[in-house]
Amino acid sequence: MRDEGLFGPQTVTWQLHADPAMWIAGICSLYLQALHPRAVAAVVQNSRFREDPLGRLMRTGNFVATTTYGTTAEAESAGERVRRVHRMLSATDPGTGAEIRLDDPDLLRWVHCAEVASFAGVVRRAGFPLTDAQLDRYFDEQRRAVALVGLDPAEVPGSTRAMAEYFERIRPELQRTADSDLVYDFLHRPFAPWWLLPVNLGYLPLGHLAYSVLPGWARKLHGRPAYPPPVVAAGLCGFRTTGLAVPDQLRFRYPGDHVQRAVDRLGKTAMPSIKTLAQL
Repeated sequence: MRDEGLFGPQTVTWQLHADPAMWIAGICSLYLQALHPRAVAAVVQNSRFREDPLGRLMRTGNFVATTTYGTTAEAESAGERVRRVHRMLSATDPGTGAEIRLDDPDLLRWVHCAEVASFAGVVRRAGFPLTDAQLDRYFDEQRRAVALVGLDPAEVPGSTRAMAEYFERIRPELQRTADSDLVYDFLHRPFAPWWLLPVNLGYLPLGHLAYSVLPGWARKLHGRPAYPPPVVAAGLCGFRTTGLAVPDQLRFRYPGDHVQRAVDRLGKTAMPSIKTLAQL
């Protein structure tokens, strides 16, 4: 019996996470996550993202890709590594001096919700044809992954309405802080070595595009200007169109080969495609 992993080709997750606009969505989610004072303090105090920017971004992307396209064993192993790290680490609340546990369910729930809401919202805005029913289905599917990091799926929003209600409840806790400013600056210029100058020049407009697709209330909290709406629309559409023009055999192998390995494992019928999404 073939192992489709946590999701499989007949899920919205399988189709959406292969879209090129996920690059922008992933960066956008980091801007959003940074607005939670305790969550961002835990990241700043425990992560080497300023010394190893590429490594930090790649590890995050690899976790999402492994849990989406890997085997069940690979997904569970990735989750176990995350839980082990979270159990070992803690941080200090800059405001109160209290200990912050990285395995705090409230923080894990925030990170999950900020992530999947950004993924779905940005990719859909870029042109991915996601219906309202499929969006509900996506949020429900994503609850399969939260158990990997130690959350109870029943305590995580599983629909568009539940997700909106969650953000409404948590918004009073969110604010711009010195730590969120560090993340904002990092995501605008994450690469330091001189030999990465071409990457920097190509990334800079994308970093601000990802900021510009945040919800209006989140940009207001960050307090920084965004690109004008026409520029945002053109940028998202252009980035996605360019990505889709890359042949699948190449696009599904980089930056990791998670999608291609899943297709090799399950057969060509597992190839992510908009045509498959329309049948779901």
